[in-house]
Amino acid sequence: MTAQDSPVYSKKVQKAWTMYDWANSVYSLVITTTIFPIFYNAMTTVREEDGTLVSDVVSFWGMEFLNTQLYSYVLATSFLVIIFLSPLLSGMADYAGKKLTFLKIFCYAGAVGCASMFFFNPAHLEWSMGSLFLANLGFWGSLGFYNAYLPEIAPPEEHDKLGARGYVMGYIGSVTLLLICLAFIMGIGSHLTKWAFVLVGVWWVSWAQPAFRKLPSNPHNARPEGNLLTQGFKELRGVAKDLKGKLHLTRYLGSFFVMSMAIQTIMLMATSFGIKEVQLTTPELIVATLLVQIVAIPGAFFVAWCSGKVGNVKALGGCILAWCAVCVYAYWFASTKEGFYLAAGVIGFMMGGTQSLNRSTYSKLIPETEDNASYFSFYEVLEKSGLVIGMFGWGYIEGVTGSMRNSILALVGLFLIAFTILQRMPKSHRGHLKVA
Repeated sequence: MTAQDSPVYSKKVQKAWTMYDWANSVYSLVITTTIFPIFYNAMTTVREEDGTLVSDVVSFWGMEFLNTQLYSYVLATSFLVIIFLSPLLSGMADYAGKKLTFLKIFCYAGAVGCASMFFFNPAHLEWSMGSLFLANLGFWGSLGFYNAYLPEIAPPEEHDKLGARGYVMGYIGSVTLLLICLAFIMGIGSHLTKWAFVLVGVWWVSWAQPAFRKLPSNPHNARPEGNLLTQGFKELRGVAKDLKGKLHLTRYLGSFFVMSMAIQTIMLMATSFGIKEVQLTTPELIVATLLVQIVAIPGAFFVAWCSGKVGNVKALGGCILAWCAVCVYAYWFASTKEGFYLAAGVIGFMMGGTQSLNRSTYSKLIPETEDNASYFSFYEVLEKSGLVIGMFGWGYIEGVTGSMRNSILALVGLFLIAFTILQRMPKSHRGHLKVA
């Protein structure tokens, strides 16, 4: 049975799928974008009473790093682990019909990681950063299985809109929890900051339950036989062989790989850039974060609308050029609060639309198959591989030059490479994307 024949094309299932975005997006906003980066930088930076920087160097397993350099390295390492786990588990998920099971496992692991940040102690970074590692592993590990449901619960012509709807649900849910956390922290006291991490874990698990109840556990009625570990790799080898000769798909994936190095790195390190390079205060960072989330909603729908008018590939090309422009702008002009706000607004507008369009474009390009999780494991591996290179590169350039501005300038070249590869897709796929 192909995805087109799937009995799960129902509004209830699709709504439940988008609810997982509502559930897990609080991690990306509260943990990696707002409260934890601010908390981490404050806890690992020594300043004079007048705010003059004394030291932002930390010790980790006997080695010294800039605090934000260590932060980027820990996240990059977690992505390395995901790269090794994702292909194996995704192959097993399709073969044994365990996609929902693995989605749950990573969800619960990530939520535990978030809650355990309550015990963060800068004197024991070796263990404290383990919580960030586990939380990031859970968040990104679950996305592979979550994304793999898209071609199974909706026909190709609905992928763009449903993907955008999922991201919008994520923005609304994450902003809702962020405002709740900020109300407690700013209204009662900063000593409650650590409780925000616990609240993220509880929110994530609680709101994931509708998806866990409604999403099909085994839509293709797969029956495992033989060695699951071996079969998982066989599934992946089959996907790799199937990609040969599909020039439109391989070139899209090449562009996506390079694009991921830049986009995800910007999103993960933007708050730290605002703290160190622009010297924004906590209230100013919160305003910038809320601005990003607010403009992301119309941005996601705008990009989906553009893809309907000019086609997915042309719309993605426009998104890449916009990202390239904002990097150039940030390097030269995002040195003031106003300049940073403008850059943040453009990033927010492009953020969700680019991500959702990437996901839906890939779901249209892959052939009709019963092993969607294996195909999406390739997607996840490429994204995480790009992230590893991007995050390590960002940290290394900052460590050598002492400035994040040089790191962000290096991303311009990546966007130009991604754009060039995308333009080399066959002409039949550079207009309105044709679904085979």
